[in-house]
Amino acid sequence: MTFHQPPPLPDHTPQGAGPFGLGTPTGPGQPARSRRRWLTYGAVALVSLFVGVGIGAGSGSADTVEEAADTKTAPRPTVTVTETAEAEAPEPAPTVTETVTETVTAKPKKTKKPGPAAAFSGDGEYLVGEDIKAGTYKTAGPVDEWGCYWERAKDASGEFDSIITNNNLSGQGRVTLNSGEYFKTNGCQEWKRVG
Repeated sequence: MTFHQPPPLPDHTPQGAGPFGLGTPTGPGQPARSRRRWLTYGAVALVSLFVGVGIGAGSGSADTVEEAADTKTAPRPTVTVTETAEAEAPEPAPTVTETVTETVTAKPKKTKKPGPAAAFSGDGEYLVGEDIKAGTYKTAGPVDEWGCYWERAKDASGEFDSIITNNNLSGQGRVTLNSGEYFKTNGCQEWKRVG
């Protein structure tokens, strides 16, 4: 392996040339002309920067001016509206209407105050004498396979001691209810008064 050394640089350098070539600053001993050149380049760059910023900031208004100019020179569409007049219809012949008013006073029928029911649903709690009439009632039995439960009670407290009698029916059944008692039923078909 051999190593070649580059040839030495000539000793003659042109005036104003530094170690990096012509026009580069060489330090305190550089000529005044190259300093002015750098000041000129800097000033031109600064002025160009300001001009570019001014153009960029005003670009929105330039577009608006161009759009406005485009709308003024472009032809505008013409709109034509045509209305059709309707022909007058012939007037109808005059109609004569006679109104007769007659006052009739009807006598209201006396209605009975709704009293206790003689038939009722198979689910609920009823006060005998107020909600349902006292008497004997019959049901066809349970609505489904779970059976039909009924209960006669002294009051509506739901306490065990208030029960007079109760039963679970798997078929038809009867119960006699006295006025003032509570009758509870669950899962039964309609109860109908039979006596």
